[in-house]
This record gives sequence, C-alpha cells and structure tokens, in this order.
Amino acid sequence: MEWSACLDEYEKLVIRMNTPRVVIDNAVCATATLVKVDSARKTGILLEAVQVLTDLNLCIKKAYISSDGRWFMDVFHVTDQNGDKLTDESVISYIEQSLGTYNCVRSESFKGLTALELTGTDRPGLLSEVFAVLADLECNVVESKVWTHNGRIASLIYVKECDSGSPIEDSEKINSIEARLRNVLKGDNDIRSAKTAVSMAVTHTERRLHQMMFADRDYERKSAMASTGTPPTVTVQNWIERGYSIVNVQCKDRPKLLFDIVCTLTDMEYVVFHATIDTADNLAYQEFYIKHTDGTPISSEAERQRVIQCLQAAVERRASEGVKLELYTTDRQGLLSDVTRTFRENGLNVTRAEISTTSDMAFNVFYVTDAAGNPVEPKMIESVRERIGYSSLKVKEPPLIHHKAAGDESTTKMGTGGAVLLSLGSIVKRNLYNLGLIRSYS
Repeated sequence: MEWSACLDEYEKLVIRMNTPRVVIDNAVCATATLVKVDSARKTGILLEAVQVLTDLNLCIKKAYISSDGRWFMDVFHVTDQNGDKLTDESVISYIEQSLGTYNCVRSESFKGLTALELTGTDRPGLLSEVFAVLADLECNVVESKVWTHNGRIASLIYVKECDSGSPIEDSEKINSIEARLRNVLKGDNDIRSAKTAVSMAVTHTERRLHQMMFADRDYERKSAMASTGTPPTVTVQNWIERGYSIVNVQCKDRPKLLFDIVCTLTDMEYVVFHATIDTADNLAYQEFYIKHTDGTPISSEAERQRVIQCLQAAVERRASEGVKLELYTTDRQGLLSDVTRTFRENGLNVTRAEISTTSDMAFNVFYVTDAAGNPVEPKMIESVRERIGYSSLKVKEPPLIHHKAAGDESTTKMGTGGAVLLSLGSIVKRNLYNLGLIRSYS
C-alpha cells in the first residue's frame, strides 16, 4: 500500500511537471493581452499553442519563444481582429483550458462527415465543375476550404448524403465520386498530378491544406496565373558555433501568418528552439532558430533553398488575391453549384474559398479575380450580385491588420547579420525577461 501510494504521488508530480502552465495577463501591456505558456518540452507543442490562438481568429502581434533543454517557455502578445485586448471571459477561459492540457489541439468537429481531398491544376471555372459533380451525385457540402497557389489548387470538402444526412459510406458511390472528380481535375492537361482521396479521418483543415500543397510541390511550380507580386523575404543561414540554422521571414502582416510558418517548419521536420516575432506598420518580422528533429542544422545549399521556397509558399497560399465576397443565405441542395456557375458565367475566378453551414443557413466567403487573375471590374461584380441577390451577396474589403499608434512599444527589427552575432545566452535571457521570469536581461 505504501509503495502504491508513492507511485500515485509520483504520477501526480509527473502530471504537474508536464501539464502546461498558462497565464493570461491584461495588465502588463497597454495594447495587447499577454498569453504565457510554460511546460515540459514535447514535439509539436509550439504549433499546438499557435493553433489554439489562430483558430480563435486572434492576431499575434509579438511572440518570444524559448524551448531549449527540456523546458518550453512562450509569451504571445495577442489582440482580437479589431486590435483590442481580450476581454471576453469565455475566450480567455477557452485559451486557459485548451493550452493547459497535454494535447491542446482541438480538432474541428467533422464527425459524421466524409472528407474529400482534391489537388490539381487550377483553372477558371474549376470549382464550379467540382460543386456541380457533387450536386449531381447528391452530396451535401457542409464545410469546405479551397486554396490556390502558383497555378495549383488544394481543397478539403466535407460532405454528407443529401437525403439521410449521414456520412457517405457506400463503396460504389465513393468510387464514383473519386473517379468523376479526378476527371474534372485532370481537364485536358493534368493527367499525372490530379489527385482525389476520400477519408473519414478528422484532421485540422488548414494544416492538411498546407500538407497537400507541400506534397503537390506547389512551391516549385510557376504559371501564368501565379501572383506577380513581390515574394516574402526569407533568409536562411547557419550559426555553426551553436549548431542552429537561423531563419528570417519579413513580409506583410496578416492573420494566421505565424501558424502558416510554424506549421510548415513542423511538417518539414524542423524544431523551433527560439524565436522572436514582431509586427510594425503592417509588416511582420519573424526570426527562428531551428534544427532538424535529430538535432542537426541545415546541411546543404539545396536544402537551404528548399526551406526558402517552402516558407515563401506557406506565406503566399493564404494571401488572398481579388475581391472578397460574402454569401449569407438559406442553405439548399445545389446552392454552391449554382453560385459558382454564376461566377464562371460572368468571368470570375475563385482564388480562395471558405464554405460553412449552420442549421439551415450557409455562410460562404469567396475571393475572386477575373479569368486572367487581374482585378475584377465593378460591373462584373454588380452583374453577379444582381443574379444571386444583393441582400445575400455582399462585397467586403480584404481583412485589415489593425495596429495601434506608433510609440506604444519599442520595436526591434532584427537583421540576419545581427542575428548571428547574438550569443545563445543573450537570447535565452531576453526570452526569460519577456516571459516575466527575470527582472532584467541587460
């Protein structure tokens, strides 16, 4: 009995040591809420923490990350989408409960749905053809996200039977869905790379989209429809004395940017040991100290170039091109087929889409350009709205990143050269200071 009691106390100690400690502080910073997390380090814990915050549509304005040795310590400066501190107690409670567990990732609720995964060559009207096939096969689209990048398309579509509302389990129907969608994706020139898959597995949709586009090697492909904008600035170099590779990313700030970068590094099997994230004047500055999962830095010029390409692609995939349209209307069978056909018939091309339904209502967001990837003429938008309904289809501005006035907090823009000159001790001390665990790092 005494030995059993000792084991119980030991197990409690292990749980206390490994369970993350979460502190949410609204007093320290005048412009953001501080979310502090510290725990024993485990694989993927940084991505899990960032995922919880981004799934709540919170903006991460700054972050200080340190997970060397066996301990993980982070502090995130977050705001809501309006740039305000967090005051909703239900949101604060959710963050505390989600981060304060062994497995803080909360999978999206797609139980009872069938997941369709599609990748292939993007072209005007493709999404219309996909939804037309699903409507013809009596599949009801419940949720979906569609990304396009470098002339490629990746989509996750969650469907159920129109009549019964149950997941699609009939093997003949599943084979028919896969075959017809694959034919649509192939078109006339994508015989080898078009892929479809049907799954009952539950995964995080946006992470899966990154994985699908990464597997499709969208980071290597270029096309006439690819964006001609300036790519994100990504530099990679090794700090030989400490065995780190240092990755710097500078680009326009936007929601979920940190998630996209950390997700990509994680799925490429790199571990982030230290990082500093900062934003100023709608720009983001992110610096990561990484190693392979086996503890080694980047070992070749080819690998370095691949990391640069993959991170640029990760930033660009969610960077929305075109006019944002929001559709809010009563859901019905064939709704998406009709709407996307109207887009196609009026010369609009969908570059990104988010489809969701609640009860009997559909809320869909589309980013559209003309067929050549150029900005849409206002008269084209008005023609589409007239056919779909002015009250149902609204034109929205692209989401803005809200920043408080300059001077709220000092901002440090860290260059690549300066990063190498920093000592590891300085990095750790700075992060400990920002975590509130020491009084000074000078």
